[in-house]
Amino acid sequence: MNAAQRKELKVTLVRSLHGQLANIAASARGLGLRRIHQTVAVADTPENRGMIETAVHLLKVERAS
Repeated sequence: MNAAQRKELKVTLVRSLHGQLANIAASARGLGLRRIHQTVAVADTPENRGMIETAVHLLKVERAS
């Protein structure tokens, strides 16, 4: 599968993980986010969608083009 066929999402951490429940912080870290305003591109899979849904109040999500 080439890059044009692979669906990706751009995920940005816009709020701090400090003070969040452990499972919420673990979901954000599982997506590869460590610092505020850090952006990562992740595959659009059900597993990643679940982690995004858990921490959606801390994230900004966009489609990667």
